[in-house]
Amino acid sequence: MPSTTFVHLLSSTVIATCLLHVQAATYTQSTSYIGNDFLSGDFNFFTAADPTAGRVTYVDQATATASNLTFATDDVFILRADDTTVLTASDPGRNSVRLESVQTFGSPSAMVLDVAHMPEGCGTWPALWTYGPNWPSTGEIDIMEGVNNQNNNQGTLHTGPSCTMPDSRAQTGTILNEDCAAADDGNDGCGVEFAANTFGPSFNAAGGGWFAMERTTTFISIWFWPRSSTTVPSDVSGGSTEVDTDNWGTPVAFFPNTDCDIASEFAAHNFVINLTFCGDWAGITSVWDLACAASTGVTDCNDYVNANPSAFSNAYFEINAVRVFE
Repeated sequence: MPSTTFVHLLSSTVIATCLLHVQAATYTQSTSYIGNDFLSGDFNFFTAADPTAGRVTYVDQATATASNLTFATDDVFILRADDTTVLTASDPGRNSVRLESVQTFGSPSAMVLDVAHMPEGCGTWPALWTYGPNWPSTGEIDIMEGVNNQNNNQGTLHTGPSCTMPDSRAQTGTILNEDCAAADDGNDGCGVEFAANTFGPSFNAAGGGWFAMERTTTFISIWFWPRSSTTVPSDVSGGSTEVDTDNWGTPVAFFPNTDCDIASEFAAHNFVINLTFCGDWAGITSVWDLACAASTGVTDCNDYVNANPSAFSNAYFEINAVRVFE
């Protein structure tokens, strides 16, 4: 006869599994951003100093419009950096844009990001992500992020203290780090590496694809499907107003609440689109030396960004849609 302790543990496991399953369900579209929506008051232009110490100046909407750093049609939104100005070391950083949604999104919810092109090139550091107030105590979710001409996307969480991930979990990506706390390991976060062709030039050459993220009070999941995928769910690719995450398959990155109180670590978040340069990741000497020093012939990321504006002609986002489901 099983012990009372065993029965209790078994019951707890079954309940936890059921809760995970119940929360991964059907969502209805609450918000969508397509084309001109990005420039019609639904996003704020962030103009403060770059928190990641990038070689960048984030400009306001008037400057972005006048410089053609943001523009849109009814169907497509473009966000890019200046690619004409040679800078000196004493000049402000290269002009670029960081947008933050006015609306916030909590748990449970899902997002689908239809991205046709992302910024590429040595020195670039683009990201699509979410974060809450009083960072990092209310969490950050990096859905799409990388640097230079990286080939693999990274999905990462950044949190307050005492949040870690198990070393084995139901995902297809490769675990890079298990400690999510921003105060540890130089704010690497608990990252997961995606497969090849999910970032940078190879992503763009393949026509982009769809990123998706689901957050509940017990887990966070991130998926990716390339444009040519024959397995992308129809509710993702077809612009459906209702999605069922149970049909999305195994996520690339899965962050459970095994050793992290997801409910308390992640508040309602703003959605962010930004492109910075160099800084605390792309500009680190070890990263620059590995990725770009030889190919550019320049030993310092900032020097390269200053002197080579034309290198950033492909440093732009082309976004077909961002859809939020709650």
